[in-house]
Amino acid sequence: MNGETKCVFVIAMEKEALPLLKFIDIEEDYSYCAKHVISGKLFNRPVSVVICGVGKVNAGCGAQIAVDLLKADTVVNLGVAGGLNSGLKIGEIYAISEVVQYDFDLTQLNGTEIGTLDECDKNYLPLTLLNTSFMAKRCATGDRFNDSKDDYSLLTQTLKADVRDMELGAIAQTCMHAGVKCLAFKIISDLAGSGSTTEQYLKNLTQCFTTLERNLKELTDKIYG
Repeated sequence: MNGETKCVFVIAMEKEALPLLKFIDIEEDYSYCAKHVISGKLFNRPVSVVICGVGKVNAGCGAQIAVDLLKADTVVNLGVAGGLNSGLKIGEIYAISEVVQYDFDLTQLNGTEIGTLDECDKNYLPLTLLNTSFMAKRCATGDRFNDSKDDYSLLTQTLKADVRDMELGAIAQTCMHAGVKCLAFKIISDLAGSGSTTEQYLKNLTQCFTTLERNLKELTDKIYG
C-alpha cells in the first residue's frame, strides 16, 4: 500500500455495510473464520471491510481479523446505534470519543467502576478522534438490545453515556492491545424514551443509511488524511 493508511472497517451486519460497499470497487470477496471479508478501493484508496456479526465476541473476532489478517493500522467501526438523551437526533452521525462496556462488572472483585477491564484502571477506553464536522459523543457497549429501565439508568446516570451499541467496546479493547488506532462513527436509529426501541430501529434504518452514503466521502477523506 506504499505507506498509505491500511484502513479496515469492522461492521456488525451486512445491511449496515451496504451503504459503504456501494462505493467500493471490490477486488476480493471471501469468508474467513465465518466472517465476510471484502477488499478493494474506496474513492481510490485501499480498503477492507470485515462484517463481523452482532455482539461483542463477534466484534472482537472481527477486529482481530482486521489486525492479524488484513494488517490494519486503522480500524473503523461504522453502524447504527441507540441514542440515550435529547441531545442526539435520529439519522445523525456522531463521532465516538470513548467507549465503555456496561455489561462488564468486576466491582465486587476489584473495587473498580463498572465497565473497568481487569487490565485497565479506568472504565472508558479512549478512541482516536479526527477533525470532522461530526459531534463527539460517549458510547456504552453491551450484549443487550432492550428497553430496560435499569439499563437506561446505568447508562445515563452512572456512566453518563450518550450512545449505546453492541460491538464498539470489544473492537476498542482489541485495538488497544494490538496498538492500532480505533475510530468509530455511529448513526442514531432510535432514541430512549421515544417508544419501542425495536420499532424505531426498523423504521429509521433507511434514513440512517442515506445519511451514511451522503457523508461517506467526507469520512473517507478524513480517515485517510
